Amino acid sequence: MKIVSLIPSATEIVSALGAADELIGRSHECDTPASVRDLPVLTAPRVDPNGTSREIDDRVRHIQESYYVDADMLKQLAPDVILAHAQCEACDLSGARVVSLEPTRLSDVMDDIERVAAALERVEQGKTLRAALEARIHAAAERTRDLAHKPSVATVEWIDPLMAAANWMPELIELAGGINLFGQAGAHTPYLEWDDLWAHDPDVILVMLRGCDIDAARAHMPPLTQQPGWSTLRAVREGRVYLTDGSQYFNRPGPRLVESLEILIEILHGVDHEGTGWVRFE
Repeated sequence: MKIVSLIPSATEIVSALGAADELIGRSHECDTPASVRDLPVLTAPRVDPNGTSREIDDRVRHIQESYYVDADMLKQLAPDVILAHAQCEACDLSGARVVSLEPTRLSDVMDDIERVAAALERVEQGKTLRAALEARIHAAAERTRDLAHKPSVATVEWIDPLMAAANWMPELIELAGGINLFGQAGAHTPYLEWDDLWAHDPDVILVMLRGCDIDAARAHMPPLTQQPGWSTLRAVREGRVYLTDGSQYFNRPGPRLVESLEILIEILHGVDHEGTGWVRFE
């Protein structure tokens, strides 16, 4: 079977199902597993990803689709299955079976794994993968269920304008033994007023910027750290502001959301992944 994946999380699902060798094309963002980096790239970003948080946000809010699709190359590759976002018009015209993925909760991610598996004729592998991931989620939740203290957590998915993380992140925070302060499970990313963040004075601030690794997240921090009262926040005073690799983990709704949960537990209650998935902001 010939598969094109235009979503990084879908590419990881294909790999986890044991079908990475059937991939024949990818998006410009697909980078895991490493073997996919040699595949033809069928997309390009519609906006310049460089600049300040405010500049990037201004560009993004004026477009409906975040990337271009090379329709000619897609036709030449003639895939059997395309994994894409729902709004991919070029995909609908390709003649291939299009599987649209738009998860907003953890359960949606698990359902998508089985939907992809069915499209790839790997139904049993899909059921096995889902069961294994859900077992890890259950084991992680058991570790934190009876904790005496659960820290309050503010997530930051964008800096300027300030936004909290939503979708599956509130669920992950709760499973990791934290109290989520902003954003609702299954909902879109909400705007967050600085005064609200300051008034709630969270125990922990987690920065998980869309499309950003740790270094990029650090570069975007000044508009937040320059807010009046930043240094008085409990999380800042106690050294509990953390920069995470949002691009690879928390913003990518695939199998590694389970690893993201395990990383959250380490951030809130331990230190195992420090330096790779997350670092303290200083």
